[in-house]
Amino acid sequence: MNNRVLPILFAMLPLLAQAQNTAPDAQPIVDTIPAARDVAYPGVITHSVDATDVTRGIFHITETIPVAAGGPLTLLYPKWIPGHHSPSGQLAQLAGLKFSAGGQPLPWRRDPVDVFAFHVEVPAGASSVEARFQFLAPTDATQGRVVTTPDMLNLQWDAVTLYPAGYYTRRITVAASAKFPAGWKAATALDVDRQEDATVHFKPVSFEVLADSPVFAGANVRVETLAPGVRLNIVADQPEQLAATEEQIQFHRNLVTQAVKLFGAQHYDHYDFLLALSARQGGIGLEHHRSSENGVTGGYFTEWKDGVSHRDLLPHEYTHSWNGKYRRGADLWTPDFRTPMRDSLLWVYEGQTQLWGYVLGARSGLLSKEEALGALANIAAHLDNDAGRKWRPVADTTDDPIIAQRRPKGWRSWQRSEDYYNEGLLIWLDADSLIRELSHGTKSLDDFARAFFGVNDRDWGELTYTFDDVVNTLNQVQPHDWAAFLRKRVEEPSEHAPLDGFTRGGYQLVFTNTPTDWFKSNEKARKITDLTYSGGFILGKEGEITDVAWDGPAFNAGLTVGTKLIAVNGRAFETDQLKAAIKAKKSPLSLLVKTGDIYRTIELEYNGGLRYPRFEKTGSGPGGIDALLAPKP
Repeated sequence: MNNRVLPILFAMLPLLAQAQNTAPDAQPIVDTIPAARDVAYPGVITHSVDATDVTRGIFHITETIPVAAGGPLTLLYPKWIPGHHSPSGQLAQLAGLKFSAGGQPLPWRRDPVDVFAFHVEVPAGASSVEARFQFLAPTDATQGRVVTTPDMLNLQWDAVTLYPAGYYTRRITVAASAKFPAGWKAATALDVDRQEDATVHFKPVSFEVLADSPVFAGANVRVETLAPGVRLNIVADQPEQLAATEEQIQFHRNLVTQAVKLFGAQHYDHYDFLLALSARQGGIGLEHHRSSENGVTGGYFTEWKDGVSHRDLLPHEYTHSWNGKYRRGADLWTPDFRTPMRDSLLWVYEGQTQLWGYVLGARSGLLSKEEALGALANIAAHLDNDAGRKWRPVADTTDDPIIAQRRPKGWRSWQRSEDYYNEGLLIWLDADSLIRELSHGTKSLDDFARAFFGVNDRDWGELTYTFDDVVNTLNQVQPHDWAAFLRKRVEEPSEHAPLDGFTRGGYQLVFTNTPTDWFKSNEKARKITDLTYSGGFILGKEGEITDVAWDGPAFNAGLTVGTKLIAVNGRAFETDQLKAAIKAKKSPLSLLVKTGDIYRTIELEYNGGLRYPRFEKTGSGPGGIDALLAPKP
């Protein structure tokens, strides 16, 4: 054979072999689930939950779903949950599913494409289909958020309901009831129709409203009226944890007063703060239109001074009644809980709410001015030092709830997380300071809040908006090139965080060797030692490393999340001893660490001492930040 032909044959061998392999055709994906239509579902779904098995966390559910005729029926389990910003429906907790009609069992099959959908064939002549199943709530935090304890529970209707496909959820009417342990009291924004022993029957509402109206119930409950139609419902592990002082309750009354003064309208017919004080039930902060789920540690009232870092929670979730529930990004609103949500405007939804959470906290007295400034300093320092901002803009972080599903990250400062919350805060604070400057102090972000969120008093539907709507309202308040202002800060990576709002407002970010009260409270609440600016790492309570700043001293020394600190400079690790070694500014520090079963000694090159962020006043008189945090008369 010609020597020149051999190389050609060898080159063709992979192609010849590939031609002989089996190559299947792709199977088409057929969507067999009816699209949501804006028409009324025929009949009222009867829905009952037995929530008495709180020890094992088993909810027993029975639904009776009326049907107009025999034929195919598709039932959906909620997937895209408002406020979660991601497909976070708890489908894995559903079990024991059975359907029947006229007392006869009906077979069912799960949709092969959308596993949140179930198909049932309704026999001719049937007037309804009964669904029975259980929701198996987590009994340990490793399984998810714990929602039942011997003393309280959190019932979320989206977790315990199947609903018919093909309809907007606002057009599906549900008559719901729930049975609680004997002697317990329940709190919810739902209106009660009647109570029979331990079973509470609620007035029929749309499934959209039902899913937006969770229930807190427990053996130890205290209810305080904060304003006409606004209640603070407190559920606690122990009765002594309900001992709020009159001053503390007054701070919460001030919150309602200041929020209504800020927005100039209310987007609810009545509102219920649901506040759980528990060491056993999982913490939560979740917004709803006429209520909010708030879960903190048991000492919220009784250990008031230690709970500073929790006290922006209720102002934040309350603000969502205006921003997020009433005004909502047009691409985020969906007609049902199957349609994917698009999170592009979360820097408005969560970012501006994050700002008002701290501002209303300060205006109400839930936070002192110094505590609010301490929180803002920590936010500013964190975002200004995170390396990830150099490659990932804020706009891209709005997709993080979908991308990461709020799972822990190994290199958070480089990967970035849901920074649209806190960097959104900085962007809106920057806008406030610029409005004040351009208007010579006659206008502020308060005017935007009133014009944008405060329309249509007592309307608690949904009014959607686009980026252009935000820009147009800003221009009505104070003319400026707001589109360019926002696009630069939201859509472009940057070396530094947008801190102009502070410098214009009369403050500068500095680092001292003493932490603020807010910083200390945050460390205590999270059970950490935060050395982010003093070596570039955070330690958990047992010395395990829980965060390492990208390209910082700890990073360059080879420390990673999950490594445990054993000894410092030849002595067994103790927090105070580590801080003393850092404070001495002698570099390097010799650290004995353990990763799995591997021990190693590393040298930490850092001699900057202890550094904690705080804001320092730059002018002699009140500035824009002072005015922003001051209560409205």
